[in-house]
Amino acid sequence: MKSNYERLIALADEVFAVRKDPEQLDVNEEVMEKLHAIHPATLSDKDLGEGPILWILLIPTTESLMNQFLNHEINEKQLYELTEPGQTYEAIYLCSALVLEEYRNKGYAKEVTLDAIKEIQKDHPIKALFYWPFTEGGEAAAKSIANAIGLPLYDRK
Repeated sequence: MKSNYERLIALADEVFAVRKDPEQLDVNEEVMEKLHAIHPATLSDKDLGEGPILWILLIPTTESLMNQFLNHEINEKQLYELTEPGQTYEAIYLCSALVLEEYRNKGYAKEVTLDAIKEIQKDHPIKALFYWPFTEGGEAAAKSIANAIGLPLYDRK
Protein backbone atom coordinates (compact mmCIF):
# COMPACT_ATOMS: atom_id res chain seq x y z
CA MET A 1 0.00 0.00 0.00
CA LYS A 2 1.31 3.43 -0.93
CA SER A 3 2.07 6.02 1.73
CA ASN A 4 0.06 9.25 1.89
CA TYR A 5 3.13 11.07 0.59
CA GLU A 6 3.35 8.78 -2.46
CA ARG A 7 -0.39 9.14 -3.05
CA LEU A 8 -0.15 12.95 -2.99
CA ILE A 9 2.73 12.86 -5.50
CA ALA A 10 0.63 10.64 -7.81
CA LEU A 11 -2.36 12.96 -7.37
CA ALA A 12 -0.26 15.99 -8.33
CA ASP A 13 0.90 14.21 -11.48
CA GLU A 14 -2.65 13.17 -12.35
CA VAL A 15 -4.33 16.55 -11.80
CA PHE A 16 -1.71 18.98 -13.04
CA ALA A 17 0.44 16.95 -15.47
CA VAL A 18 3.24 19.44 -14.84
CA ARG A 19 5.83 17.39 -16.68
CA LYS A 20 3.83 17.83 -19.89
CA ASP A 21 3.25 21.59 -19.48
CA PRO A 22 6.39 23.75 -19.26
CA GLU A 23 4.28 26.80 -18.31
CA GLN A 24 3.29 25.27 -14.95
CA LEU A 25 5.46 25.38 -11.86
CA ASP A 26 7.21 22.05 -11.24
CA VAL A 27 7.83 21.96 -7.50
CA ASN A 28 11.23 20.58 -6.47
CA GLU A 29 13.66 21.25 -3.60
CA GLU A 30 15.01 24.46 -5.20
CA VAL A 31 11.48 25.81 -5.77
CA MET A 32 10.50 24.92 -2.19
CA GLU A 33 13.53 26.81 -0.83
CA LYS A 34 12.62 29.96 -2.78
CA LEU A 35 8.96 29.67 -1.76
CA HIS A 36 10.02 29.44 1.88
CA ALA A 37 12.19 32.56 1.39
CA ILE A 38 9.20 34.38 -0.14
CA HIS A 39 7.20 33.47 2.97
CA PRO A 40 7.24 30.45 5.29
CA ALA A 41 3.46 30.02 4.88
CA THR A 42 3.64 29.38 1.11
CA LEU A 43 3.76 25.60 1.62
CA SER A 44 1.43 23.97 4.12
CA ASP A 45 0.22 20.49 4.86
CA LYS A 46 -1.97 18.65 7.32
CA ASP A 47 -0.97 15.37 8.93
CA LEU A 48 -3.44 13.40 11.03
CA GLY A 49 -0.75 10.98 12.19
CA GLU A 50 -0.14 8.78 9.15
CA GLY A 51 1.58 11.24 6.82
CA PRO A 52 0.23 14.28 4.99
CA ILE A 53 -3.39 14.20 3.84
CA LEU A 54 -3.12 17.47 1.92
CA TRP A 55 -0.68 19.95 0.49
CA ILE A 56 -1.41 23.62 -0.08
CA LEU A 57 0.77 25.90 -2.23
CA LEU A 58 0.28 29.67 -2.18
CA ILE A 59 2.42 32.27 -3.93
CA PRO A 60 2.23 35.77 -2.50
CA THR A 61 3.15 38.25 -5.23
CA THR A 62 2.71 41.80 -6.43
CA GLU A 63 -0.51 43.21 -7.82
CA SER A 64 1.30 43.95 -11.09
CA LEU A 65 2.39 40.32 -11.53
CA MET A 66 -1.09 39.12 -10.62
CA ASN A 67 -2.57 41.26 -13.39
CA GLN A 68 0.02 40.08 -15.92
CA PHE A 69 -0.84 36.47 -15.05
CA LEU A 70 -4.60 37.04 -15.22
CA ASN A 71 -4.18 38.73 -18.62
CA HIS A 72 -2.09 35.81 -19.97
CA GLU A 73 0.98 38.02 -20.34
CA ILE A 74 3.00 35.64 -18.13
CA ASN A 75 2.48 32.00 -17.22
CA GLU A 76 2.53 30.27 -13.84
CA LYS A 77 6.22 29.45 -13.99
CA GLN A 78 7.06 33.07 -14.89
CA LEU A 79 4.84 34.33 -12.05
CA TYR A 80 6.95 32.28 -9.65
CA GLU A 81 10.25 33.30 -11.28
CA LEU A 82 9.40 37.03 -11.25
CA THR A 83 8.25 36.99 -7.62
CA GLU A 84 11.28 37.71 -5.49
CA PRO A 85 11.80 37.35 -1.74
CA GLY A 86 11.74 40.67 0.06
CA GLN A 87 9.12 42.34 -2.12
CA THR A 88 5.89 43.78 -0.76
CA TYR A 89 3.10 41.42 -1.78
CA GLU A 90 -0.46 42.61 -2.36
CA ALA A 91 -1.96 39.42 -3.80
CA ILE A 92 -1.88 35.68 -3.21
CA TYR A 93 -2.02 33.11 -5.96
CA LEU A 94 -3.97 30.07 -4.77
CA CYS A 95 -1.65 27.82 -6.74
CA SER A 96 -2.72 24.35 -5.67
CA ALA A 97 -4.53 22.30 -3.09
CA LEU A 98 -4.08 18.56 -3.19
CA VAL A 99 -6.26 16.52 -0.85
CA LEU A 100 -6.43 12.74 -0.65
CA GLU A 101 -9.87 11.60 -1.77
CA GLU A 102 -11.07 10.23 1.56
CA TYR A 103 -10.35 13.58 3.26
CA ARG A 104 -12.10 15.84 0.76
CA ASN A 105 -15.15 17.96 1.66
CA LYS A 106 -14.25 17.97 5.35
CA GLY A 107 -12.96 21.55 5.48
CA TYR A 108 -9.29 20.65 5.93
CA ALA A 109 -8.01 22.44 2.81
CA LYS A 110 -10.00 25.57 3.63
CA GLU A 111 -8.74 25.58 7.23
CA VAL A 112 -5.09 25.16 6.24
CA THR A 113 -5.34 27.72 3.43
CA LEU A 114 -7.04 30.34 5.62
CA ASP A 115 -4.38 29.86 8.31
CA ALA A 116 -1.62 30.32 5.71
CA ILE A 117 -3.24 33.44 4.23
CA LYS A 118 -3.58 34.96 7.71
CA GLU A 119 0.12 34.31 8.37
CA ILE A 120 1.07 36.04 5.12
CA GLN A 121 -1.27 38.96 5.94
CA LYS A 122 0.70 39.58 9.15
CA ASP A 123 3.65 40.62 6.96
CA HIS A 124 2.06 41.91 3.74
CA PRO A 125 -0.90 44.14 2.73
CA ILE A 126 -2.82 41.46 0.84
CA LYS A 127 -5.69 42.98 -1.18
CA ALA A 128 -6.71 40.09 -3.45
CA LEU A 129 -6.62 36.38 -4.17
CA PHE A 130 -6.38 34.79 -7.61
CA TYR A 131 -6.40 31.32 -9.08
CA TRP A 132 -6.28 29.26 -12.26
CA PRO A 133 -9.17 26.79 -12.19
CA PHE A 134 -8.26 23.19 -12.99
CA THR A 135 -11.20 21.42 -11.35
CA GLU A 136 -14.72 22.29 -10.23
CA GLY A 137 -13.71 21.42 -6.69
CA GLY A 138 -10.76 23.78 -6.87
CA GLU A 139 -12.95 26.59 -8.15
CA ALA A 140 -15.49 26.05 -5.37
CA ALA A 141 -12.73 25.95 -2.76
CA ALA A 142 -11.18 29.20 -4.04
CA LYS A 143 -14.55 30.97 -3.87
CA SER A 144 -15.24 29.65 -0.38
CA ILE A 145 -11.79 30.73 0.86
CA ALA A 146 -12.12 34.23 -0.64
CA ASN A 147 -15.57 34.61 0.90
CA ALA A 148 -14.36 33.45 4.33
CA ILE A 149 -11.36 35.81 4.35
CA GLY A 150 -13.26 38.73 2.79
CA LEU A 151 -10.96 39.33 -0.17
CA PRO A 152 -11.84 39.71 -3.86
CA LEU A 153 -11.07 36.65 -5.99
CA TYR A 154 -9.92 36.81 -9.60
CA ASP A 155 -9.59 33.89 -11.98
CA ARG A 156 -7.50 33.23 -15.02
CA LYS A 157 -9.86 32.07 -17.74
